[in-house]
Amino acid sequence: MSKSALSFLILTLMAIATDLLLLDQAPAFSTAAKAIAGVFGSLFFGALIIGRRFKFDPVLR
Repeated sequence: MSKSALSFLILTLMAIATDLLLLDQAPAFSTAAKAIAGVFGSLFFGALIIGRRFKFDPVLR
């Protein structure tokens, strides 16, 4: 897993945790946290796909 994919995964988990910890009286912040979690989740998925395309050959000849 690339560093960018790992960082997007952590940001997604933080947005989900923020959404779960928000009070029920703040629906706007809850909706924003869900939207942010969706954005970071899709960026995580994209980083996983892009990271698979580049193969690293440790033997340089």
